[in-house]
Formats: sequence, structure tokens, C-alpha cells
Amino acid sequence: MKNTNNDLIYDEMSEKIIAAAENIAALEGAHNINVRKILKELDITNRVFYNRFHNISEVLDIISEKSILEVRESLSFHFDENKDFFQQIMDEVEKTLIKSYETRLNFVHYVFENDSVSDSNYKWWTEEIKKILDYAILKGYIIDVDKEMTSYAIWCFIRGFNTDAISRKIPLEEALKRYRYGFKFILNGLKA
Repeated sequence: MKNTNNDLIYDEMSEKIIAAAENIAALEGAHNINVRKILKELDITNRVFYNRFHNISEVLDIISEKSILEVRESLSFHFDENKDFFQQIMDEVEKTLIKSYETRLNFVHYVFENDSVSDSNYKWWTEEIKKILDYAILKGYIIDVDKEMTSYAIWCFIRGFNTDAISRKIPLEEALKRYRYGFKFILNGLKA
């Protein structure tokens, strides 16, 4: 992940700063990350940090974007015609939830807030969901739906479900059990 500010250095130390922030989040939670703790962990000066980042929010933004990209990359909707379409959807969303759960556990509030206002993330996910809806309608698996409204509803369910499960510290297996239970109602409502 590259720092787009031309007046700042982006190098191996930048990566170490980001890694230190991730480490602090893992140990203490994202709300406890600050420049002072990063300086102490890496035994560096303010100047080293501020030559690379304007503030701690830039570091958190990079971590957030990295988290979003990792979850997106985990998505691989390639449907096997010989398998149940709806089970494949359940399995793929479950895999994405697991990746999201693991990636965002220590950054839940920060990532959730950034996710909420990130128009590009919203557009990316809803476009991916619309592609799946197009495929399912074409194959006759689901009823013809308003793809805009349906993709929004699915995006909200999955994103909100995941964030809630993480923030409530529901163990992953229990969260997946609850996800399967709720998401099947959405899928059943779409079936042709």
C-alpha cells in the first residue's frame, strides 16, 4: 500500500510503522493506537514518523484500506453448474465473513466507520453483488428483482452482520452459525 502524498517518504520504515500500528491494535485495540506508542515500539523519533505520515489517521487509513482489499481478494464467485447455486453463495459469503472477521477484529470500529463513508467500497461490493444477481436471474435460479435495491440490502446485511458479530466479540463459529441462519431467509426469498 503506497502513501500517495508526494511530500512524504514511503519506504521500509513506513511499512514498519504500519506493522507496529497493527501490532498495537492486536494487543490493545485500534482505539489505543497513537504516535507515541509507535515511536516507543520502534524506538524511533517523531521526525521519522512525520517524514512518512502526516498523522496517525493516515496510518489507520492505510490499514483500513489494506483490510478492505484483503476481504475483497478473498471473494471468488466462480459457479459450478453441477453444484447447488444457493449453497455456493452461502459458502462464498461465509468464506468472506471469515476473512473479514480475522482481518478486522482489532480495527472493527475504525474500519466500520470508514467502510460506512467509503463510496468506492460501497460501489465495489454492490456491483459485485449485481453481477451475481444477473447470473442467477439468467440461469433462472432467482426471481427477477430490482438489482439496485437487492444488492444494497444484501450488502447491508452482510456488512452489518459481520461488524456486529465482531464488536460483540461473538466467537467465529457462533457468528457463522447465526449468519447461516439469517442469510438463508434472504436467499430463500430470492429463489425462483
